[in-house]
Amino acid sequence: MTLSDDSATRTTERPVRKRGGLRSRRPVVLIAGLAAAAVVGAVIVTVATRGGDRPATQAAGAAGAPVTGGTLTYAVAGTQVSLDPAVAATAVTGLIDRNVFDSLVAQTGPDSFGPWLAKEWKVSDDGKVYTFTLREGVAFHDGTPLTAEAVKASLDHVVDPATKSAYAASLIAPYKEARVVSDLVVEVTLSRPFTPFLQALSVPYLGIQSPAALAKPVAEYRPVGTGPFSYVSWEKDKRVTLKRNPGYAATPDGASHRGAAYLDGLIFEFVSEDATRYGALTSGQVQAIAGVPPVNADKLKALSGFTLDTRETPGLNYNLYLNQTRGPLRDVRVRRALSASVNVEELIKSIYFGHYRAARNPLSATTAAYDVGAESELASYDPAEAARLLDEAGWKEKDKDGYRVRDGRRLTLVWPFWAEGNKDQRDVLAEGIQAQAKLVGIQIDRPAVDTGAFVSRHLIGGGYDLIDVSFARPTPDVLRFAFASGNTYAKAGGNVALVDSPEIDRWVEEAAETSDPETARRDYAAVQKEVLKQAYVLPLYTPVQLVGLSGRVRGVTFDAQTYPVFHGAWLGA
Repeated sequence: MTLSDDSATRTTERPVRKRGGLRSRRPVVLIAGLAAAAVVGAVIVTVATRGGDRPATQAAGAAGAPVTGGTLTYAVAGTQVSLDPAVAATAVTGLIDRNVFDSLVAQTGPDSFGPWLAKEWKVSDDGKVYTFTLREGVAFHDGTPLTAEAVKASLDHVVDPATKSAYAASLIAPYKEARVVSDLVVEVTLSRPFTPFLQALSVPYLGIQSPAALAKPVAEYRPVGTGPFSYVSWEKDKRVTLKRNPGYAATPDGASHRGAAYLDGLIFEFVSEDATRYGALTSGQVQAIAGVPPVNADKLKALSGFTLDTRETPGLNYNLYLNQTRGPLRDVRVRRALSASVNVEELIKSIYFGHYRAARNPLSATTAAYDVGAESELASYDPAEAARLLDEAGWKEKDKDGYRVRDGRRLTLVWPFWAEGNKDQRDVLAEGIQAQAKLVGIQIDRPAVDTGAFVSRHLIGGGYDLIDVSFARPTPDVLRFAFASGNTYAKAGGNVALVDSPEIDRWVEEAAETSDPETARRDYAAVQKEVLKQAYVLPLYTPVQLVGLSGRVRGVTFDAQTYPVFHGAWLGA
């Protein structure tokens, strides 16, 4: 699936009524005293960085005149689980597919949207009907022309139960239908007003796909969009290869470069091991990497011929979610005891060397509607309070190993470990959490599972007590994704704590429907306070994009979700 800085991007959702692999070896990380889904939209906005804001249009290492040619290899942690953006929810999917698929609109600022595939649009007075007029002369990579029918087919594909969307469908939950008015005009009707709609349409998970490609059997699916790069191949668990679309004619509003990409090709290499990925960059095997290991970040910054770009990510922090429907965690006292047993600040400082910051809210501080006051509801580190709560909840006795027991049963929580999704030394962080929880008598088991089991047995089947995840999206509507009762993973949402609260449902739905910013802010603040008070979530850290670039790489920009955009990138000497 894929966390405070005073400099932050504030995003408010309001409708715009105008128009072969590298060899790897696991690094060893020591911690003093311890054993520790979406989404991108190809937009050019100002994003938060350490030390202050700077325009995302500023090219990393920009110098000289752009040149055409060459292939850029970008190494990322994790792997692709599906080529279809309507299906997958991972950040890797969004990162790769952004280069293949364009969106109807582009997010051009914190609360503004501009033309992309749609050159203009209008919104009905009741906020339920959006009418989009498309650009002329745009074609998909397979030669199919961009028409209103393609938009309809793409949106219908997202919400079709057969697609089994893991994220995209939740972004447009009120979607009712799309009607073709003419070749270049499509009318989209929602069941209720939904102010995050334009922002949702700007992300790659709702990118517009070729209807001809969508009509093929699932086994023959290939990603076919209108983007600056087209699909070449996917070597599972190794790499995805793309090539330049020479006829690219759908540059988004506000882009720093127009027309075809400079690069001949773009390769996304899957390299899960931090040390291997970093070594590949410094040895020249790849030209750029995601997830520079924090232990190496300062060294890279000082290394001649390389650039480190640092940006905090908006959306959901990297959080630990507590399944409140199962076992001991049904009791809020046990949930709060677990939260109070973990010294998050110490763990984050020890593992990430000051490059990541400990979180005190499920929402990143770089996201609109972040409520500082909600932090007071968090059960912060206090082992004595954790012990008191466990005693009060009936877990008073301890067995020979020091774990709490009640009625002959040990207080054990299951937190599955999905190796393919591991990054940022999150496995090391989990070991620290295990060690600290043990000190108050809570056992945390970490069974290793493959992707299939992780999804079917755990995310869908509910066979877990704890699940960790972060999710990038520059809008507070991400709180609806994470905590609305209808947004379970099985229903394409992110409610992995399985929260079922009428109050939270009312707040997130009202915030999504209202045209009053103050009402939305109040509702989002209430959600943040409630989920911390009930300990449905233990915030861990704000994800940071630590992107390492060779000095040869020029013209890379960053989107609203702080992922790199390669349309205008080029390779220097």
